[in-house]
Amino acid sequence: MVPTLLCVIIIILLLPPIVFFGYMYALSKQPKHSIIRSHPFLGWMRYLLEKLGPEFRQYWFESDTEGKPFSRSDFVGMVYAAKYRTDLISFGGKRDYEKPGFYLSNAMFPRLTSELRVDNEKVVPGKKYEITHEGLFTRREKFIEEQEVKPWMLHDEDVIVVGENRRQPWRLKGMFGASATSFGAVGENYIMSAGYGARMAGGSWINTGEGGVAEVHLSTGVDIISQIGPGMFGFRDDKGKFSLEEYKKKASIPNIKAFELKFHQGAKIRGGHLEGSKVTEKVAAARLVPVGQTVNSPNRFEFLTNPDEALRFIGSLQEAGGKPVGVKIVVGDPKRLEHFFEKMLELSIYPDFITVDGSEGGSGAMFKAMADGMGLPLYAALIILDDTMRKFGVRDRIRIFASGKLVTPDKVAIAMALGADCVNSARGFMIATGCIMAMQCHTGKCPTGVTTTDSKYQEALVPAEKQWRVMNYILQLREGLFSLAAACGLESPTELRREHVVFTNESGETIRVVDLFPYPVASR
Repeated sequence: MVPTLLCVIIIILLLPPIVFFGYMYALSKQPKHSIIRSHPFLGWMRYLLEKLGPEFRQYWFESDTEGKPFSRSDFVGMVYAAKYRTDLISFGGKRDYEKPGFYLSNAMFPRLTSELRVDNEKVVPGKKYEITHEGLFTRREKFIEEQEVKPWMLHDEDVIVVGENRRQPWRLKGMFGASATSFGAVGENYIMSAGYGARMAGGSWINTGEGGVAEVHLSTGVDIISQIGPGMFGFRDDKGKFSLEEYKKKASIPNIKAFELKFHQGAKIRGGHLEGSKVTEKVAAARLVPVGQTVNSPNRFEFLTNPDEALRFIGSLQEAGGKPVGVKIVVGDPKRLEHFFEKMLELSIYPDFITVDGSEGGSGAMFKAMADGMGLPLYAALIILDDTMRKFGVRDRIRIFASGKLVTPDKVAIAMALGADCVNSARGFMIATGCIMAMQCHTGKCPTGVTTTDSKYQEALVPAEKQWRVMNYILQLREGLFSLAAACGLESPTELRREHVVFTNESGETIRVVDLFPYPVASR
């Protein structure tokens, strides 16, 4: 009896490693890598560690301020804003103050909250989490319902009007919304969460991305910017050409407030790409393409080859739809912009808004070479665009939307001071709905259900809960923005200008941005 029991124990102990090493040996007989041919077991171990490396670095080895595209500190800040509607920290900031950077300039005598020009009269119902116990291995929370939450919207005299010369101008009482994310690249549960959350916050919006307007966008009741990309998804006929009839249909929908022509996108100045596995029936219906077909778009509208053609097309859309029409661009250098504005003056046709995307932007799949080397970062691009518009005397005609890693109130405030009227964020909204930066956006297997159309993975994202996180994120960011404006001595964030930002270099020398980049005098 004893020997039999001993044999069983030995088998139990030895069988797993024998099976494991046998499996590894079998794999090594058909090697695809040179290291496995000479060192089969160590080679596969290296491969395992390489696969686990990003997760280990993100959670264990990188400091709180090191990670890219967002540091752990920034990530946790967004999560806390979304879940708990707070951005309180203890014991000081984690920013490296010895590095060059932009800082907001505080006033000697800041404004009191009661002195702010803000619309908090119509409170909204809210929900947020509250931590009841924080242990070493567990965190217990409860979802609490609130009856009165301040929306922190702009006062009527500060309302941002987009397309004031259109038949149906768009009036914005918020200054922060969701950047372009296409249905197909993201799933309908994410769109519902972002849409419902932005609508509940009030004064906000979502951008459809170039994937077209889907029923799920419209069902949320939120204000929508409908993007038209070079592939013209959702705006095409059966031959793939632009359809004015489809455009007019979209323009007649009440909660579509504006249209955006995507000339460029952050680090992705190339055509869009969507795998056929993500083109479900609903995605195909929105894009007007066949189900299951991999779809690509060119990096430029085929029929727009110069500023003259682009502006005449913009003018025709403004007239046909009666709603604001803008363009999304990445800035390369001032000279390339000037030709565009020269033609505006010549034709007397102006886009109602320009969305400037920094090279650091980009929530979807992209080429590494473009992500690292193409286009200017947002702050530099904003100054160039704002200067060019002032130089040509059209700054008051055109609103500027800015996007590119603007996920916290300080970054938004600096962007507004440098020229932005409004700010878009894609990844901020994605993290508010549960994104953990797993870097699986392009695979269709997002573990949190954000960037997937697979029903199995989408189950992870529950709109009934995540919509409150989106709402909280928007409200917390707007409250933080008003607080920063008050610290600068201003009554509203709409008053932020270059004189409210300073730049400190690596030697500690400090200069106001308005002195570093003076506002140009209009020459036209």
